[in-house]
Amino acid sequence: MNQITRLFEFPYHQLEKYNLPDALVTKYNGEWVKTSTKEYLDKANAISRGLIRLGVNKNDKIAIISSNNRTEWHITDIGALQTGAQTVPIYPTIASEDYEYILNHSESSYCFVSDQEVYDKLLAVQKNIPNLKAIYSYNDIEGCKSWKEILELGADESNQDVVEDRKNNVTTTDLATIIYTSGTTGRPKGVMLSHQNIVSDVLMSAPRVPLRPGDTKALSFLPICHIFERMLTYLYQYYGISIYFAESIEKISDNLKEVHPHVMSVVPRLLEKVYDKIYAKGADLTGIKKKLFFWATGLGIQFKPYKENGWFYEFQLKIARKLIFSKWQEALGGELELLVSGSAALQPRLTKVFTAAGIPVMEGYGLTETSPVISVNDMRNKGFKVGTVGRVLDGVEVKIAEDGEILCKGPNVMMGYYKDETQTNEVLKGGYFHTGDIGEIDNEGFLKITDRKKEMFKTSGGKYVAPQLLENTFKQSRFIEQIMVIGEGEKMPAAFIQPNFEFIKDWAIKHPDVKLGTTNEEIITNPVVIKRIQDEIEHYNERFGNWEKVKRFELTPDVWSINDGHLTPTMKLKRKIIKEKYNNLYVKIYGEQ
Repeated sequence: MNQITRLFEFPYHQLEKYNLPDALVTKYNGEWVKTSTKEYLDKANAISRGLIRLGVNKNDKIAIISSNNRTEWHITDIGALQTGAQTVPIYPTIASEDYEYILNHSESSYCFVSDQEVYDKLLAVQKNIPNLKAIYSYNDIEGCKSWKEILELGADESNQDVVEDRKNNVTTTDLATIIYTSGTTGRPKGVMLSHQNIVSDVLMSAPRVPLRPGDTKALSFLPICHIFERMLTYLYQYYGISIYFAESIEKISDNLKEVHPHVMSVVPRLLEKVYDKIYAKGADLTGIKKKLFFWATGLGIQFKPYKENGWFYEFQLKIARKLIFSKWQEALGGELELLVSGSAALQPRLTKVFTAAGIPVMEGYGLTETSPVISVNDMRNKGFKVGTVGRVLDGVEVKIAEDGEILCKGPNVMMGYYKDETQTNEVLKGGYFHTGDIGEIDNEGFLKITDRKKEMFKTSGGKYVAPQLLENTFKQSRFIEQIMVIGEGEKMPAAFIQPNFEFIKDWAIKHPDVKLGTTNEEIITNPVVIKRIQDEIEHYNERFGNWEKVKRFELTPDVWSINDGHLTPTMKLKRKIIKEKYNNLYVKIYGEQ
């Protein structure tokens, strides 16, 4: 096959080069079911033929809403793209009203859903979506058409010539997908990505991923509707990597042990949770085992790549890997060679300690609007630096504006926002995409992100505060699960904090004099807990200038979640909504406005 220029060519490339027996693997009723590259393409072509028989034309929109990543998603994606239609992936966790908005805004004619829960949410608003002709489900749902009906409709191969003709008429610059950003504020925006946008990003990222083509397993669990995971799945297909789909975040630990993957993508919050669990287990050890655990983690936090710490450190690290870190590796399936982190800033200590443990974390950077990767670390050729997001991809140009904003130019930059010329023109200026992030490039060419431009705020004293930097630091405390720094236009920064209730309960058991109470409300009003979190805040405040120290905080009894609207599906803070939810606490801190 010649150079890949369109997304649906990735599985054909895989067929020609690797022809995997387990291209896509999903667990059904407790059994891992493998789909070969050939079967994947046979079914994708059947979907294409079926959709054409349903009357799907070039530039029609096909929506997909799935609660978990699965084989059917990819078959539908390729099947739809081959007809010249565009796929519109939608986050399953958003509200029914958002389903309604996106399906109407995109004018989607068909929608594929994964399960009963998604179907019920869609059914509640279907009457308000006039363009939607039918809903098809992957799971068998009473009263809902099955996606198998389209496969059956496409079983007759007599219109395959029409599919081939449609494929031939798709150009690399054609629109491939509209991805509605989850958005930390306001209505989601539809990011238009062409085949070229995503394909170029895959091909530019590929040299940075040190994997053995045709001989590697990936575990996919981040939402496939998010461009980060989706781009990676095309990259896996390009490299001949078998993709196993995790059942859910709750079962990820089991899935790791069953699949033994070599590579997996993560968001910082997941890595924080994994580390906290490992740390908690270590803290429960006794005697020499406990001492060895803390010696090894302490060693890990001092990690520097390329043996910069000298031979004695490397000697100790070798022992630590054998005695302690090997058990970390076992807990993660035993064969992990690489974690790819994106979506938000990663705490440097996590990069250090996991890489020291023999599980390198390659942090990258990008946005939905850049398909997504702009830069990524790579252990090879001195391409890795802790606390940075790596060097910019070959083929992408980055410059730093006068105010520190990162501007990006390249074949991966979006076509624009769907039906929104005004917002498009706000971010695409002079050939560059304005990312809204603040960063710098060091003298070795590594890009470092310092904050979100939109999230930075000024206190009433005219001092700038970068909340994300503060939040990442405070979250190192095991007492703090989530934190949002506030204070725009106010005299000092403050914070809303969701305590780590699970950890605090364990901590209280070891301190029998602490009478916690049983509910979250009782915990957050406990003076001992408040005092303990105050100590944590003061400890981490030492790292910051006086004007950016968090002077006051309030605890929330709620566990911040995606379903309750605190977090986006990639676990970023929805700042506007959180502020509205806890307006009473805001007033308590700053007084009436």
